[in-house]
Amino acid sequence: MEQPKSRVHLARGFTLLELLVVMVIIGLLAGFVAPRYFAQVGKSQVKVARAQIDALDKALDQFRLDVGRYPTSEEGLRVLVAAPNGEANWAGPYLKKGVPVDPWGRPYVYQQPGSHADFDLMSYGKDGRPGGTGEDADLTNW
Repeated sequence: MEQPKSRVHLARGFTLLELLVVMVIIGLLAGFVAPRYFAQVGKSQVKVARAQIDALDKALDQFRLDVGRYPTSEEGLRVLVAAPNGEANWAGPYLKKGVPVDPWGRPYVYQQPGSHADFDLMSYGKDGRPGGTGEDADLTNW
C-alpha cells in the first residue's frame, strides 16, 4: 500500500493587496499623529523664546546695575558678552554663552529707549514679521 504524500506547505509572502492595506493604515496613523506632534514642537519653540527673552532681560538689568545704564540700540545685545569701549565698570560677560538667536534662527530685536519700557526686547515669532497670532505672534519683554 502506498503511503499518502505529505503535503508540503510552501512559505508564501504577503500579497500586494495586503501590503497596500498596511501602507494605508500607516499613512492614516501618520496623518493623525504628525499634526499633533508638530503642534507640540511649535509650542516648545514659543516657550524657549519666552525663556530666552527672560534671561536676556535679567542680563540687561545686571548690565545696568554694573554700568549705570542700559546698552544703546547701537551697542545692542553684544555688550552682554563683550565689553563696550571705555566702560570701566563692565563686569561681564553677563551670558554664559553668546547672545542667542530666537528658535527660528533670527536675532532678537533690541531697542533702547523702548516704547513700552526702558528697553524693548522682542522676537517676531515664527513668521519673522510684526504682529501675527499663534506661533506667528510677537514675543516681548513687556
